[in-house]
Amino acid sequence: MEAKNCPLEACQERIGYHFNDADLLLAALTHASYADQRVNSNERLEFLGDAVLGLVVCQALYERLPQALEGELTKIKSAVVSRRVCACVADELRLTEALVLGQGMEPDEQLPRSLAAGVFESIIGAIYLDGGLTAAREFILKHMEEEIRSAAASEHQFNYKSQLQQHAQRQLGATPEYELLDEKGPDHAKCFEVAVTLGRQQFPSAWGPNKKEAEQKAAHLALIAMGLITDEVQDEESA
Repeated sequence: MEAKNCPLEACQERIGYHFNDADLLLAALTHASYADQRVNSNERLEFLGDAVLGLVVCQALYERLPQALEGELTKIKSAVVSRRVCACVADELRLTEALVLGQGMEPDEQLPRSLAAGVFESIIGAIYLDGGLTAAREFILKHMEEEIRSAAASEHQFNYKSQLQQHAQRQLGATPEYELLDEKGPDHAKCFEVAVTLGRQQFPSAWGPNKKEAEQKAAHLALIAMGLITDEVQDEESA
C-alpha cells in the first residue's frame, strides 16, 4: 500500500477531496485488468457512482428549471451524464493517470474513453461511501457545473414554450394559454392544431403530431410574430 500513497495523495489533491478511508479511493482506481477478481475492481463503485451522479444532476435540473417538463429534463440530464462528458471531466482531473492497471495496459497509452468515464463514476461512488451524499453532490457540482449550465441553456434555446412563458410573465404579467382548435386523422396517426393566446391576442395556429409538439410550434410562431426571434427557415432560404 505504501507504494501507492504518493499517487493517491496526488489524486486527492486534483479532485479536491480527501478520503477518510483511502482504501475506497484505491478501489475506485483499480481496473479489472489488475484486480485478482472482477468483483474487486472498480466496477461496483462505477455502478453506484452512476446512480449517484444521475440523482444529483436530476435534482440540480429540477431546481434550476422549474418550467421544464419531464421529457425536457430527461434530455438535458442525458446530455450532462453522457459517457463523453464524464470522460472529459476525468481527463481534466487526470484520473486515468492514477489508475491501477494490469499488464499490457499503461496510463500513458490511448485508453478507451469508456474507461475514463468509468473511473469518474467510480470516484463518485467512493466519495459517496466515504463522505455521504453531501460530499458527492459537492464534488459533482464543482466539476460539472459548466456542463449542467451549458446543457440547460442549449435545451432552453429550442424550448419555445418556456421562452414565451418567461417573456410573457416578466414583460406582460400574463401567462400564455394554449387552445386545441382541431384534430384530424385516425387514432393511431392524429394531427393536432393548437393556437396560443396572450391577453386578448391570438397568434397563428400550428399543427403537430401530438399536442405537445403543436404547442411548441404555436409558441414558436408567437415568438416570431412578436419579433422576439427570427424565422430560421426563412433566414436559411434567403441565405
